[in-house]
Order: sequence, then structure tokens, then C-alpha cells
Amino acid sequence: MDEAAAERLVLPAVEGNALLHAIDKLEAFGPQLGYPHSSAVQGYPALRELRPRAGRSPWRALYQRVGDVFVIAAIGPEAQVDNRRFRKAARLALARLDELEED
Repeated sequence: MDEAAAERLVLPAVEGNALLHAIDKLEAFGPQLGYPHSSAVQGYPALRELRPRAGRSPWRALYQRVGDVFVIAAIGPEAQVDNRRFRKAARLALARLDELEED
């Protein structure tokens, strides 16, 4: 999604690069990409999170599988870093995914 791509661009360069590397792993391993690189989002069963640098990054990419494609719908802080902004990013991701399904 264009919005998530724009959110990635405002991350510090090191974190943005780590996120791109995590996306490459998701593309390579698909649904087999497991913890610590990916995990379910607690409280949002429809979402998963990419965990750059095996979870050591303070940023997360929130995504969902739509058909055979993984859609990154939002970028937000790790929940323990900023829970309020993480939940906001999760709600935004779900809203964006709903819009995508309507199209």
C-alpha cells in the first residue's frame, strides 16, 4: 500500500533498511516465516507483524495475507515502545485492508 510505503520512508535509515530486509524474508519464506521475524498481533487476529532485526527493532510492519499476496498495510512502533501508537497503527492497517477488499 502506498500509505505504508510512505510511513516506511520516514523511519530512520537503519530502521527502514531493516524493514526492507524483513520484507525480503517475508517474500522468500511466505507463511513459513515465523517467530522472531513475524508474529500474530495480540488483540487483532486478522493481522501479523513483521519484526525487523528479529524483533530488536522498535518498528513493526503490520500485514495480512490477501489471496496469495502479503499486504503491508501500516508501519508503527513496537507495542512495548509505544502501545497507544501501535494500536492506532493496527486500527489504521485494518481500515486500509477493508478499503482494499472493497475495491
